[in-house]
Amino acid sequence: MTVTSEFLDSSAAPAGVHQGRGNLNGDGTLLSVRDLAVTFGVRGQREARAVDEVSFDIRPGEHIGLVGESGSGKSVTSLAIMGLLPDRGVKTSGEVRYDNENLLTWSSRRMSSLRGRDIAMVFQDPMTSLNPVVPIGTQVTEILRRHFELSKGDALARAGELLQKVGIPDPKRRLKEYPHQLSGGMRQRMLIAMALACEPRLLIADEPTTALDVTIQAQILELLKELVADTGAALLMITHDLGVVAGLCDKVNVMYSGRIVESATRRVLFGNPRHPYTGGLLESVPRLDSPRGAPLTPIPGSPTNVLPWTHGCAFAPRCRNAVDDCRRVTPALRPDGDRELRCHNPLSDDLPDDQRTDA
Repeated sequence: MTVTSEFLDSSAAPAGVHQGRGNLNGDGTLLSVRDLAVTFGVRGQREARAVDEVSFDIRPGEHIGLVGESGSGKSVTSLAIMGLLPDRGVKTSGEVRYDNENLLTWSSRRMSSLRGRDIAMVFQDPMTSLNPVVPIGTQVTEILRRHFELSKGDALARAGELLQKVGIPDPKRRLKEYPHQLSGGMRQRMLIAMALACEPRLLIADEPTTALDVTIQAQILELLKELVADTGAALLMITHDLGVVAGLCDKVNVMYSGRIVESATRRVLFGNPRHPYTGGLLESVPRLDSPRGAPLTPIPGSPTNVLPWTHGCAFAPRCRNAVDDCRRVTPALRPDGDRELRCHNPLSDDLPDDQRTDA
């Protein structure tokens, strides 16, 4: 049974709330991002390009991963899609097409009618996402009352069902409590319940398990997987944890310094990474079949040690496969067999079995 199926019926929702929910872009995609670029700048200072030439598609029911180290531009990409970037000091270009319209041209008021209803987001830190001085019940019911014009009593009843759905015990009592009275895992479950309250067509999850221990992390990921399957929503999972991607996503986009450097299905990417950055990320992950005490293989350098994309490959200063062209010719994202790749000197496409990763 879906979470809010009765409220998604046209007779239960106010006129116009679900207008366009059944439509797709002309090519059958749910969301199509094309050449998205986000630049931050302060008058008199050098501008910083946080996202550059990012393009990907999300189809109905598809699970897409966006992977990279901190500072690679993953979260900024999601905020641009949601229309949550500030108006001042930020330049955004490209297209984010939903229902054949470019969301980047929408006003803040129009975007607010879309957020939560058609596209929802689970943020990284529950304590900064939840209002600390407002009871949980008020925060959960706000989205239901806004988009479905429910009475306070009906909204609270539905909120209780949502909390029970995400595994929070004694929901009636929890609705009267404040965020600080809940554990980290419960707060994250609360955010998931709020995000899925209106059964959005697209759910964006930005590092939803970063601050949780391993056991709770596994529970949250399994819950997220079940609820997304239950509602039929598409999922954009933003994470630096390749283990999360391996168990959740159909396709993976690897980002570095604001650009996608490799894009492939999960099995192709984990089975045979071609970009040196993707290979470095996989080598940094502990493996159960490694000898006890075997050292990890970190990527040398720091994410701040980059070459401007206009001068070559940003990953060149840290890359063990770098050649002269990497430092003077900007690589384009091109089709490369079963994937898209941005690299002048990729890893071998014939890795030995002991270096492959099953996913």
